[in-house]
Amino acid sequence: MLLVTRIHRWKTVALTTAAVLVGLAAPTLTATPASATTTAYDSTYYKNAVGKTGTTLKSSLHTIISTGVTKISYAAVWDALKATDQDPNNSSNVILLYSGVSRAKSLNGGDVGDWNREHTWAKSHGDFGEVVGPGTDLHHLRPADVQVNSIRGNLDFDNGGSAVTNGGGSTVDSDSFSPRAADRGDVARMILYMAVRYEGDDGFADLEPNEKVGNGSNPYMGKLSVLKAWNEADPPSAFEENRNNVIYNTYQHNRNPFIDHPEWVEAIW
Repeated sequence: MLLVTRIHRWKTVALTTAAVLVGLAAPTLTATPASATTTAYDSTYYKNAVGKTGTTLKSSLHTIISTGVTKISYAAVWDALKATDQDPNNSSNVILLYSGVSRAKSLNGGDVGDWNREHTWAKSHGDFGEVVGPGTDLHHLRPADVQVNSIRGNLDFDNGGSAVTNGGGSTVDSDSFSPRAADRGDVARMILYMAVRYEGDDGFADLEPNEKVGNGSNPYMGKLSVLKAWNEADPPSAFEENRNNVIYNTYQHNRNPFIDHPEWVEAIW
């Protein structure tokens, strides 16, 4: 199994680059260079994306992560999540998104105390439901407590709100949901993956982030500025990186580029 070799220097490089750009007074360049992080995939999987920015980078990544993908059924997602989200300290459990709770793999279902399949990009935002494709894409599907998942519903993401019962520090208000701090970067990178993966060229809606909440059935998810801040504040963890590898090696055979290159968020948006 090929593992990612990550050099955690993207913020330092980005800040250095910004200082140089100020000195050169180049106001037309607004994106962070996409070569700021190095991974083992840069000379192979990402070779056509490295060094690009903006819409060119987004287009290149769309082609990369949409090519040679194996799609699975919604029923098959249950077993896949038991592998992708396995608790590294207890192989009988999965770690739940939003709450951070470790729960038995066998407790998958729809009852109180169970965990179910959370679409971080709410399936109503673009009306793709549970259809094979965006409705079954493991890069945005995570195990979550049934009740916490219900509270999140199809809300957009934003800061603020009141504490969610058993939500591990997650908060909610009338039009938005905020995951616990340890999951905010994960959520941002999953949402932005979906925006690059599904561009409207495969019979599904063109998914895009925006600066709104309350997007309803429109194919948008907000707020982009908040997601960008979450991506920076909560960098990829070992759990998230392992998850990316399991999906790539065992299931879909594509990667979430923002886990490998979190600085590409700023390079595109």
